Amino acid sequence: MKTATQTLAPVRHDISLLSEEDLYLFNEGNHYRIYDKMGAHVATAGDEPGTCFSVWAPSAREVSLMGTFNGWNPHSHPLRPRGSSGIWEGFVPGVGKGTLYKFHIASQHHGHVADKADPIALLNEKPPRTASVVWDLEYQWADEKWMEKRAQSNSLQAPISIYEVHFGSWMRVPEEHNRPLTYREMAPRLADYVQRMSFTHVQLLPIMEHPFYGSWGYQTTGYFAPTARYGTPQDLMYLVDYLHQRGIGVILDWVPSHFPSDGHGLAYFDGTHLFEHADSRKGFHPDWKTHIFNYGRNEVRSFLLSSAMFWLDKYHADGLRVDAVASMLYLDYSRKHGEWIPNKYGGRENLEAIDFLRQFNQEAYKEHPGIQTFAEESTAWPMVSKPTYVGGLGFGMKWDMGWMHDTLQYFSHDPIHRQFHHNQLTFRMLYGFTENFVLPLSHDEVVHGKGSLIGKMPGDEWQRFANLRLLFGYMFAQPGKKLLFMGDEFGQVREWTHDTSLEWHVLQYPLHRGVQSWVEQLNRVYRSESALHQLDSDPAGFEWVDCNDSATSVLSLLRKAKSPQETVLIVCNFTPVPRPSYRVGVPSGGFWRELLNSDAREYGGSGLGNLGGLLAEAQPAHGRPYSLNLVLPPLAAVFLKAE
Repeated sequence: MKTATQTLAPVRHDISLLSEEDLYLFNEGNHYRIYDKMGAHVATAGDEPGTCFSVWAPSAREVSLMGTFNGWNPHSHPLRPRGSSGIWEGFVPGVGKGTLYKFHIASQHHGHVADKADPIALLNEKPPRTASVVWDLEYQWADEKWMEKRAQSNSLQAPISIYEVHFGSWMRVPEEHNRPLTYREMAPRLADYVQRMSFTHVQLLPIMEHPFYGSWGYQTTGYFAPTARYGTPQDLMYLVDYLHQRGIGVILDWVPSHFPSDGHGLAYFDGTHLFEHADSRKGFHPDWKTHIFNYGRNEVRSFLLSSAMFWLDKYHADGLRVDAVASMLYLDYSRKHGEWIPNKYGGRENLEAIDFLRQFNQEAYKEHPGIQTFAEESTAWPMVSKPTYVGGLGFGMKWDMGWMHDTLQYFSHDPIHRQFHHNQLTFRMLYGFTENFVLPLSHDEVVHGKGSLIGKMPGDEWQRFANLRLLFGYMFAQPGKKLLFMGDEFGQVREWTHDTSLEWHVLQYPLHRGVQSWVEQLNRVYRSESALHQLDSDPAGFEWVDCNDSATSVLSLLRKAKSPQETVLIVCNFTPVPRPSYRVGVPSGGFWRELLNSDAREYGGSGLGNLGGLLAEAQPAHGRPYSLNLVLPPLAAVFLKAE
């Protein structure tokens, strides 16, 4: 690598990766793969190796390249504008992979000067350092079998049970100053654990580069760069590849809703509000003190759509979970009267964001039909997970935030009072099939003073664990795909914190091991019984037996598959009172086998149950010709199936 004292080759302007069509599509808002052409790309001009650089800065007076190759001199390597595209570019001979660089941008406005990281860099320095790194994406993938069949694994009719992971705090190395695992160290550990627990997918909190570790990745600066905290792009590819080879899907959290104001990032990029709205009533987020993208600007759409396609194309992601969709859809989101600007029709809907989300989903599914997109959308916006051609936003699935809120609030009540809050359990089925839902118990529920899931449960220690097992049992009984945040599956005691490892040591205690075994068995039965997943998004897959027994706080329901023989009955007792002869109507006679019982001793329960199953009697109940005289254990869920 050259130093500043050596003779430096000047920038060549006769070489470009960008065709006229690239410029046209980029400026039009329809370039979905700018990462192939813009940023930094190692190339050869004739026999001369070097790197092509380009950056969008339409209001710049001058743009030059600075880095380790020129002693960070902001004047020695000027780039040239490409017509009226707003893009500046140049080829620098002798610059290769591993070189650190930034763009020195002098604006036409107010004499503003800034040194900016490359918005399309493939890799950045490990924070807190902020330079971009010339890199490539060479990698030999070995996940062909997974990629060929992943459409089945991601189908609405498939079992989808997602393990949500914050990379830096899942497991750490205490012997080495409590450092997080690297991408490559994580691969076998995470694959082994997820496979043992029988989850189908892993969802990573945003793995894109972010300067503030405490944002958990939700304040992204590197929309094309995985964080260097855990390794290189190839190391992350290895992790995804490894999980795929073990039959595990990978969903990435993606944040096109806002970005932080760090000086090296996208904010005020060329001395103007380039990526964000200039008016703070549209361009600044009051909750997170971050900037909001200007979705009406063509080039910003090209940038964001390319970012989404990048993770699907280059990293083989099986899905993207889009964060904070509600904040994108509403112009008045988290704003008081007078703090927002209506759209051209006088409404509060962000028309540009709606168009952007539809364009994103159309392109993602067109190019990668085997993937899924997930919306974290917390309002009653209609048709979030319906196709764009019927007026929907085009997402594959939507998080059911209302279910999460209502259910956790219900469980926080002392069981003696639950009879007065019964509707918090049953309300979701009034809207349960309006969207393709995922039922999340996510990271948001175990932070900011909310405590852990086990900490939300009332009663003594035994009752808290019984409640937690019941919560998971009820979740797996409901129609909808499943998502659990790491640590929930073994009853982590303290609130999640991003600076330390999960409390793996609590697994030495039987009650914690019991919850973990229960989640493992729930996942196994959920995957093996088609009634529990096949018609998750179809009203034909669900039927209440009795949703009105609030006096005893008991719910009974049927889950059904396409084949009537596969029907599963689930009965949940939300009080610590055992109910030794509770009659429940069933559609058929014969022997009903007990598939699961959260009160079994192996899970830490009292061991009350139905001795493996019982015969249905020809005694009508709940409008059905047969019935079961069940033993309902305390604070427990039982699953039964006719043989």
